[in-house]
Order: sequence, then structure tokens, then C-alpha cells
Amino acid sequence: MADPLKQTRNPLEAPAAAPPALPAPGGIAARARAGGPGAPYLAGLNAEQRLAVETLDGPVLVLAGAGTGKTRVLTVRIAHILATGRARPGEIFAVTITNKAAREMKTRVGEIVGGVVEGMPWLGTFHSIGVKILRRHAELVGLKPDFTILDVDDQVRLMKQLLDAENIDEKRWPARVLASLIDGWKNRGLTPEQVPAGEAGVFANGKGLKLYKAYQERLKILNAADFGDLLLENIRLFREQPEVLRQYQTRFKFILVDEYQDTNVAQYLWLRLLAQRTATPASSALTSPRGGEVGEQREPGEGDRAAQDRTVSPPSPQPSPHRGEGARGSALESPIPSREAKNICCVGDDDQSIYGWRGAEVDNILRFEHDFPGAIVIRLERNYRSTGHILAAASHIIAHNEGRLGKTLRTDDVPGEKVAVTGAWDSEEEARAVGEEIEQLQRGGHALNEIAILVRASFQMREFEDRFVTLGLPYRVIGGPRFYERAEIRDALAYLRLINSPADDLAFERIVNVPKRGLGDATVQLLHDHARKRRVPLFEAARAIVETDELKPKPRGALRGVIEAFERWRKQRDNLPHTQLAEIVLDESGYTEMWQKDRSADAAGRLENLKELVRSMEEFENLQGFLEHISLVMDNEKAAEADAVSIMTLHAAKGLEFDTAFLPGWEEGVFPNQRALDDQGRAGLEEERRLAHVGLTRARKRAKIYFATNRRMHGLWQTNIPSRFLDELPEANVEVTEAQGGFGGYGGYGASRFDATTSFGSSYNTPGWQRAQAKKGGGFSDDGTPYDADHSDDASPPPLRGRARQEGDEDQSHLSPAGRGRSGEGDRRSGRDPGDDASSPSPWRAREERPATRRLPLTIEGELVAKSTGTISAFAPGDRVFHLKFGNGNVTAVDGNKLTIQFDKAGEKRVVDSFVERV
Repeated sequence: MADPLKQTRNPLEAPAAAPPALPAPGGIAARARAGGPGAPYLAGLNAEQRLAVETLDGPVLVLAGAGTGKTRVLTVRIAHILATGRARPGEIFAVTITNKAAREMKTRVGEIVGGVVEGMPWLGTFHSIGVKILRRHAELVGLKPDFTILDVDDQVRLMKQLLDAENIDEKRWPARVLASLIDGWKNRGLTPEQVPAGEAGVFANGKGLKLYKAYQERLKILNAADFGDLLLENIRLFREQPEVLRQYQTRFKFILVDEYQDTNVAQYLWLRLLAQRTATPASSALTSPRGGEVGEQREPGEGDRAAQDRTVSPPSPQPSPHRGEGARGSALESPIPSREAKNICCVGDDDQSIYGWRGAEVDNILRFEHDFPGAIVIRLERNYRSTGHILAAASHIIAHNEGRLGKTLRTDDVPGEKVAVTGAWDSEEEARAVGEEIEQLQRGGHALNEIAILVRASFQMREFEDRFVTLGLPYRVIGGPRFYERAEIRDALAYLRLINSPADDLAFERIVNVPKRGLGDATVQLLHDHARKRRVPLFEAARAIVETDELKPKPRGALRGVIEAFERWRKQRDNLPHTQLAEIVLDESGYTEMWQKDRSADAAGRLENLKELVRSMEEFENLQGFLEHISLVMDNEKAAEADAVSIMTLHAAKGLEFDTAFLPGWEEGVFPNQRALDDQGRAGLEEERRLAHVGLTRARKRAKIYFATNRRMHGLWQTNIPSRFLDELPEANVEVTEAQGGFGGYGGYGASRFDATTSFGSSYNTPGWQRAQAKKGGGFSDDGTPYDADHSDDASPPPLRGRARQEGDEDQSHLSPAGRGRSGEGDRRSGRDPGDDASSPSPWRAREERPATRRLPLTIEGELVAKSTGTISAFAPGDRVFHLKFGNGNVTAVDGNKLTIQFDKAGEKRVVDSFVERV
């Protein structure tokens, strides 16, 4: 089958007519065809935007700041290329990062040029265009055109097979970790032969590279590719098949790239190959598969092979000097006659590169002028979104970054309100202050849809959600589920609900096999069958079945362990604080250990969410009150179109804008995030600063920054200092305000407003107060004798502020229950979860065996009624019965609803009577 890109002609046919000459760029015909200065699509563009649209020849970098209209520039540029006849729709290569951005680009172009946009097959995302090219040339990379694209689950399943074949313990070296490692290599454009030896040794004691090779070989056998291959195989195709590359270089007359600052190394290499100057077939660079421009692999930024004779200075991380608007370099006048300039336009903002954690390389945009010598850099600095004070603050803070090309946002709008900076005593007061401000704005007619709370980490959301439920403020979480809707939180709540109400079948069914206990669908179906027949809850059905032979020994033992655990926890419920009970449940059930052993990227965040759940229980008197509160939270679901406050992370906010943006948590360790600083050093700090810039520029009219002196992190209260970013804000554009609840300052240990609650004296002797104190392990009994107050295990003392437990500390009485044990021993400032180590002790509670004086449970005299499930069987000894699994048999004994049956073939078994029929 002939390649669809090849231009073939029958030699017997008459020679084709010469193609019509295109109008000379900038000539009379071109200007007249475009409609001159009055072209409708050019109306409303400012000078910089119009320059970016009309500068079509050679490499162009459009540095578009936040709110400067970059999407409009990109779409109008495509329309201008079509309107001037510079290229046909099929000769324009326009690529972006996400499907949403690609759809928006296509829609906007269609609004300008009409149905012509449907003839643009090369407008899409990197992966959608990559798979289109790969299917056309699949045989050249060892695939068939109908190859399958594997999703993440398929990749993990395949990698588990490879781990089994190599006798690697999947629990110690999870398949998801290997999948993440290989995906990272592919995002950097590394084939198995190119992976550095040091990186290959980090998995399975040096077997990572061998597994990568085996994985790629297995993909070829299965005729499959994963998402990383869609670009990696394209790169290999272009390097090994220079003729194919030349065809695409010839076809694409204009290349346009959106969000260039978010591209990874593989995307960069792919674009570089397509954007190289087109060479003729006779060029030596294309005749040798491993030589010249295409065949030889180069590191990013090496420059064109043909330009090696020219002296090119290495890229500098320092901001480039501001170039003149119309300046052009000598790259358009190529010294090699066989080559022509490539028309590539990249649009992006180096100050909004915030996805380094998923492979994005800000260096791609910083080195554009080095990769394409003579490139024109056009800066879009006129902002149409935010007021003057907000833009000044955002520009001032981002100016502290060294790795940027440099631009200053400006606006013709009014200065507006100054950026407000407010300190709070702790995170609860922070949430309360934000809630009160939102209520004030709402009373003034401010739409809730135009208010956003932008947090650095998802664990910060919980307190705002709880506060809004208390205030009755509708809200929505964007970019992820609400706190109480996350899978790990719902699992933990299911355990607590089942303790509180044994008849909660939905909770039982959710966690009976979480973590994995070997209780599959067949076991659950058996429980359902018995429960329906006897009209009892699933828990009671399980209690009956574990005493019979319906199940095989292994699942029967696992189910018996679940029942015994819940019965033990219910007994502890009346004697332990509900926060401590939650820790015990998550620990003894194996749920915490399950996430500790999970090596996926989100495991640490899930453990942190579980700790935040336990912490959130402290403000409730008992488990029942907490679960009632959760019911109110879960019932607060509103329609997506309803007027509601938006809560999201700063990463999820990119591309959005709101009239008012609240930015809480500006503290060292939270923002900038300590993990980013530890892992990446200065590069991490600069990305965090770009994130601050993005957060500020989401606000149109008001930006309000908050920080808290005390915040619960990793199970411990700690005192934080304000973020360094606050001192980088310009004083002329900032207003420091005071929280209404009072702020005790961040230096040292300020007086807490909660301290007064610990000063109760023994003169307060009401019976209810005495019982409450007795339950905590202090106070006086009914006869006036004091309880032993020395044992503080059951008490809930004031939270720890300012220090973690030091090595050698044996007294943990100053810690709240949720903060004891390993959770306080890790690196609290780094953001690393100490529970990531599967071999570590539980992060929930200390393992020290210390005697504790507890009040004995109350003894209720009476007769224990209703053994088993409380029913009496209708069968009697001697009855002939039939069982679907064991066959026919005779009843030999009856115990409640349990029958002992001597089966004809299976021998003696104990079964529940609901599973047999009389014969």
C-alpha cells in the first residue's frame, strides 16, 4: 500500500501543471486577500497581538502572560494563515496539551473560518496526532496498523505478569511503581538502550532496565502500545526513517504549539524533528540512517546539524534581553541553499510552568531562541483580567525567579483593591475568617460562582468544607472529589458506621474485603442469599455462616476474623475516645498498612487524608455525633450549575478566573511545599513561585492571602512561619489585615484562645460533668473520690504546637491521640509521609506498652436472649433435606437455625437451615 503522503504520478500521464504561485508575503495581493487592515478577525487585537498574528515567517515565540489573550492569538493566527492563502487546512500542524484545549481551539477557529476547520486533520493533542502518524507507518516500528492502545490498568496487569516471570515480589516492588518509572523514561524520550545505568538500578535491585526491555518486547507481541509509545515510537520512526520524516516536514508548512511551557522532553524532541528545516532527498543528512540531521540522536538543544559550523552560545538561564518587536535574526537567510526556514510558532508562558512533577520541562521554552536561532520573541503583556494591584503583586513575586525570559504584566484597568494578607491563629480560625468574608460578600450581592478558594494541598480543603456546611454555604470541589467523597475516606467511614450500626449492610459490603481478605463476590452473594431468606442484616448472616461448613476453611476463617474484630471494637467504643478508636480500627483492620505498602504516587496523600479524618473527629463528643455531621456533609450535594463557592488546588485552577480568589495556607512547608524544595532545590522553589503567580492571577478584582500560625500536619500540630513569598510582595500593593478572631503572632508560642478551657476546677460537681471527666480519665466519681489523673492515655489534652517528639522522649502525654507514634517522627516539614515505609510501625498510635487505668464497663444484669440469629429452625432431627452444594442428607442435630446434617456423600456438615429444603 502506497504511503498516503507520497505524491506519485503515472509516467504515461501528461505532466501536471505547475502549482500556482502563492502571493508574496506582505505584497499587494496578500494584503488585499486578507482584507487589509479592516479584516474582521483582526478587529479588536492590540498591537502586540496583531504582530503575533501577522508574523508568519520563521520561528516565533509568543510569550503570553496570564489573561493576555493567548488563545485568541493562536486561533486568529490560524485563520490568518488560511485567509492569506499561505497554506491549505491540511498543511497546518496545530498541537496542544489537553483534549479540552484542542476542542476549544477547533471551535474558535471554526467561528472565524467556518466549515474549513473540518479539513484540518492535524489539529489536536500530541497523542491524538501521534497515533494518527503511527498507524500510517506502524510496520516500520514493529506494529500493525490496528494496534491496541493500553490504558493504565492494562499496563499494570502486564507488568504484574513480567514481575511473576522474574520471581519478583510484587508486594515489595509493586507493578504500579514500575509503570510510573517506565512512563517517566518514555516522557523523557528514553528507549531501553538509553536509560542511564544509575536510574535502571533503582527498581528490583537493578532489574528495572531488564523489565523495561521485556515490557517493550511484550507490547510488540501483543501488537499494543501505551500512551508513552505514541510519541516515543514516533521519535524512533523519524530517526530511523528519514524519508518519512522528510515527507512530514514538507507537508507541514506551519507548525503551531499551544502551552509550550508544559511540554515534556519527548514532546520537545518530536517537535524538534518536525520543525527542522526541510532537506532535499539528495541531502547526505537523509541518505544515512544513522547520520546527519535525522539519524543521529542528539540531546535537546543541540541545534541543527547543518548549523554546526556556526557559533551558537549555550542557553542561559538568565532572562533574555527584551527584543525589538520587529527584529529578525539571520536564521531566515540560511547559508545552505537546499534548506528553507521552518515556520514554527510556540505560544506559552514560562511564568506558568507548574507541572514539573508530571514531566513538564520549563527549559523547553527558555531555550527556544537557542534551538531556533534568529527567532522572533513577541511578548503579550497587556492583561485583560486582573486589576492593577493584583498584577503588580503577581509581577513582583515572579520577578524573583532567575529561570525566566522576562516580561511585566500591565493593565489599563483601575488599580482596584489591594492584595489582602491576613494571619490567623490556626487553620480552623483561617477557615472561619474566610467563611465570614464570603458571607459578607454574598450579602453585598457577590455571586458565589465568582468566588474560589485555591489551596496548595488537598488536605487543606476539609476544614473549609466543614465550615461551609456549618454556615450553610453551598460549595463545589473542582478537580477531584470532596474530602468525604474520597475512596479512602469512604472506606474508613464504612468501618466506623458498621461499628455504630451493625445493620448497615452498605457499609459491611463495602469493607468486607477491603483490604483484600479472600472474600470475593461468591462469598458476598452467599451472605446476601441467607440475609434475604432470614430477613437479617449481612453482619448477622455472616455470624451464622462462619459457624457452618457453607464456606471453605480459608474464607470462613477470614470472615470470622472480621466479625471478631468488629465485636471487639464495639466493646472498646464505650471505653475509648472515638478518635483513638478510629486509629485502632484503621490500624488493626490492615487498612493503613494497605496504603503504606502501596507505592503509587497518591498513596502518601491518601494516608495524609486518613490522618486528617481522625483529626476532624476531635471536635465531636462521640462517634454518633461525628457520623451525623458526615451525613449532613454528604447531603449537601448541589447541582453543578447552582451558585456555589469553588474549592480547588492551585494546579487545578490554571486556566480559570474568578472575581474573588482566597489563597490560604501561605506558610513555609505548606507553600512553598517542603517536598518540592527537598527534591528539586532551587528549581522546585521557582516552580512553587510560579504557582503563587498563577494563583494571584486567577483573581479579577480581589486576591486575599491567608496564613496560619498553627496547622495540623502529618498528625501533629506544628507552628509555622509565614511563607517567604509574602515578603516578596510589593508593600505598595498589599494591605495587611487582622482576622476578627484575633491573631497572637507567629513568633514563639503565643497564647491560645483554647487555653482557658483547661482551667475547670473540682468545685464544678454536676453529675454530667463528673461522668465526662471520668470518661476522660480524670475528675471525681459519684462518691467524691478522684479518678487517677496520672494516666493521660484517655484524655484529650491541648494540641501540640511547635515541636515534634524528639528522639528519646518517653512521655507522650503532651500528644493528642491522633498525633502519637510514628506520625510525629517523620520529616514533618518535607511533606513525606512516614507511613510510606511498609516495614515501619503503625503511624496511628504508639506501640509502647503502658498500663492505663480505665473505668470498667457497666454490667447489665439479665438473661442473654436470642442466640445465633434469634430464630428457631423449622427442621427437626431425622428430617430428610437437600442442599444445593452437598446434596441429600439427614438432620442429626438442631441448634437454633443451624443444622448438623449427615450428607450421603459429603459427610457431616453444619449448615444454616435457609440453605436446605425438605425432601
